[in-house]
Amino acid sequence: MAEYIDIVLPTDQSEGTSNTVGKWFKSVGDRVDHNEPLLEITTDKVTVEIAAPVAGVLVEILKLQGESVEPGDVVGRISDEVAPSRSEAEAKRPISTHGSAPSAPATPQGDNELSPAVRRMLQEHGLDASHIKGTGRGGRITVQDVEAHRASTSRPAVQPSSRLVPHSPMRRSIAEHMLRSVATAPHVTAVFEADLSAVIKHRETHGKAFTYTAYFVRASVTALQAVPEVNSRWHDQGLELFADCNIGIGTALPAGGLIVPVLQKAQELDLVETARRLDDLTTRARADKLEPREVQGGTFTISNHGVSGSLLAAPVIINQPQSAILGIGKLEQRVKVNTAGAFEARPMVYVTLTIDHRALDGFQANAFLTRWVEAIERWT
Repeated sequence: MAEYIDIVLPTDQSEGTSNTVGKWFKSVGDRVDHNEPLLEITTDKVTVEIAAPVAGVLVEILKLQGESVEPGDVVGRISDEVAPSRSEAEAKRPISTHGSAPSAPATPQGDNELSPAVRRMLQEHGLDASHIKGTGRGGRITVQDVEAHRASTSRPAVQPSSRLVPHSPMRRSIAEHMLRSVATAPHVTAVFEADLSAVIKHRETHGKAFTYTAYFVRASVTALQAVPEVNSRWHDQGLELFADCNIGIGTALPAGGLIVPVLQKAQELDLVETARRLDDLTTRARADKLEPREVQGGTFTISNHGVSGSLLAAPVIINQPQSAILGIGKLEQRVKVNTAGAFEARPMVYVTLTIDHRALDGFQANAFLTRWVEAIERWT
């Protein structure tokens, strides 16, 4: 007797992650090998392949492309026997219930079925009853139908030409997550500015081997350790403070969307190792090569939106239930007054800290940014 083995979505997904069935690599009736990739599962962070748990024949597909699934869901089944007949395989295919047969087209309404008021309006405006869709009982044309037809035909076309681009599963998930974040946490943003002269001098001394983001991460670690409440998670019964600084880096993807790879235990790294790991994570993120664990466990996030030209922004907390997100704007020369009272151009950036006001107040936000700016401006 044939044994049927379930194909189950793994349960090790991170909290808040949505999962959508992507492409199936096999069809019902196809033979599969043990650990052979069967389908893709797309999350709001990464794309994961689901492999065959055993060798056999794919006899049932329970979740089609585009359907939402949850960890632990059965997406299909494999039989350990030979391939079923075509009729058996077809019988096991899921039957789509979306849509219905189109209704029969309405037949033109005869003139003797029109009310006197409708006939009079048609004559007055020179209209043909066969061009008007009736909404009355039995499809009869009403006075309102005639008025609506006149309004639609007399109104000039003002709609611009357009095309609809379907949302990707990642974009849908980002939208849902951002809406949930705003609905959950009252967001407040503090704005500082920082002089990058010391950082620029240090970069030039080392042949520009380090990205600015690497310096921003090191300054964030210093500030998080000085103000540990920022490195936290809100719970109704209390504020959970994290010992590790697991810093997520918002990374734009070439095809659109955003992913946040996490630099684990950043407090244990120096500038060189920080730069090396950042380069590895962001490179693989843009190539869709990250593993699920590499986008999990973040306690704080940096959005370096200035790389795309933004001077100032107040990012929404990307990964609820983190308590804060740091935003860094575009580097530009600005005229400042020095200690001697003279004007001079300095390389400046605007820095924002958006906080969950349930967990933090302006005092902690300002203390964090003060320490962050000090670490950047006094870099040695």
